[in-house]
Amino acid sequence: MPVSSFNYCAVLARSPTLGLSLSKWVSTEVVYNVGLCICLFDITKLEDAYVFPGDGASHTKVHFRYVVFHPFLDEILIGKIKGCSPEGVHVSLGFFDDILIPPESLQQPAKFDEAEQVWVWEYETEEGAHDLYMDTGEEIRFRVVDESFVDTSPTGPSSAEAASSSEELPKKEAPYTLVGSISEPGLGLLSWWTSN
Repeated sequence: MPVSSFNYCAVLARSPTLGLSLSKWVSTEVVYNVGLCICLFDITKLEDAYVFPGDGASHTKVHFRYVVFHPFLDEILIGKIKGCSPEGVHVSLGFFDDILIPPESLQQPAKFDEAEQVWVWEYETEEGAHDLYMDTGEEIRFRVVDESFVDTSPTGPSSAEAASSSEELPKKEAPYTLVGSISEPGLGLLSWWTSN
């Protein structure tokens, strides 16, 4: 078959290998100030393919669209409590775990139970206070109030770090974190607001 009649881009577009390669390359990556990449949506354009001297691989510029997780501020989400600490309530969406609801953003008055490692909302009624526990695994409705992107691009060691032999590893920061709040009526554990 003559090379001129071979539609290389059409073959690539129909090939599931290209989509799989893009999915493996970008999925679960955080793009700075964009969000968490979830999956490939589609391929919009394939440019000409090139083979460089000494390299048998084909190099093609690919234009594609990706599904990205980046909730709006004030958006209400439902997740599961991953755990509690004095820092606050840690929440997971299943595919994204870097969500924190700090103590000042909980239903008030709230206290941290050191023995059980859970946060407790001390709900006041005419009959007295009822302790409502925020147990691990419970579904929780929260409002997104803040987000933080951290540039985790690799950098070389600074001269001070190179001179000293550091035995302690620096704490690894999450590239994308959300801060939530449940300090409004209707927010918090779903079990608190269900009508019987």
